[in-house]
Amino acid sequence: MRFTSSDAERRYAALVAVADATVVGLDFDGTLAPIVDDPESAHIHPDARRVLLDLSAVVRAVAVVTGRPARKVLALGGLDEVGREIGDAGRELFVYGQYGFERWTSTRRRVVSPRPPQGLSGFLRELPRVLRDADASEAFVEDKGLAIAVHTRRLDDSVAAFTRLEPRMRDLAARHGMVLEPGRNVIEARSPGSDKGTVVRDLAKETDAGGFLFAGDDLGDVEAFEAVADLRDQGLPTLLVCSASDEESALVERSDVVVRGPDGVLDLLRKLIDDARSG
Repeated sequence: MRFTSSDAERRYAALVAVADATVVGLDFDGTLAPIVDDPESAHIHPDARRVLLDLSAVVRAVAVVTGRPARKVLALGGLDEVGREIGDAGRELFVYGQYGFERWTSTRRRVVSPRPPQGLSGFLRELPRVLRDADASEAFVEDKGLAIAVHTRRLDDSVAAFTRLEPRMRDLAARHGMVLEPGRNVIEARSPGSDKGTVVRDLAKETDAGGFLFAGDDLGDVEAFEAVADLRDQGLPTLLVCSASDEESALVERSDVVVRGPDGVLDLLRKLIDDARSG
């Protein structure tokens, strides 16, 4: 774990002081679960469930905020059961899927989801041609129901394929009224109107948060980092945590704390739990 400045260390101390009023937002892939070649097997870190339960006892709420479908994350993370235990203790676990379009809570325990965007079917029809043009026909296409994600990780030269594919997919998304969300060897097209920053702002208001920590690992978390920075400007104690890797460093310069992958995220959360309890 590395604080990026002396100001960052002071921000951490200020957050510990208001831990019981703090909301902790966490990305899933790369933050709570390791990045793997097959996204269907990206199970949560084996220690994460225990840490989330302990964390929920010292903060106001815990939220998993992901581009994944909420039901998929609930399954990969065992979060339905974790949420039941957190709810039984009188605390709240939120799961926001597909960049906030889907919502599940440990109180209501069902996924609330809108209809698929109108442009999705047209986008999907044209996508095979775009993949061929980018010499990326073998890329894994994930239909999320509300979005389409194209994973280049399995291709021989994933970085070059990503570079060829991203502008073509951006043009295709624009033609169908969708927005593009590039991530770590994945490019996602989805409906406009929500992102992780929207989730952060809404959640801070809904919970009357007295502090906010957000941990993420790639470009899909930039809006959440910006929203937390806005809360900081409004006087709220905050902490921005980058789950760093060799593949993606977009968040490092924006962060107060840099850790190494899910192991590092969980170590930081354990420290927060211990410091909040001892304080």
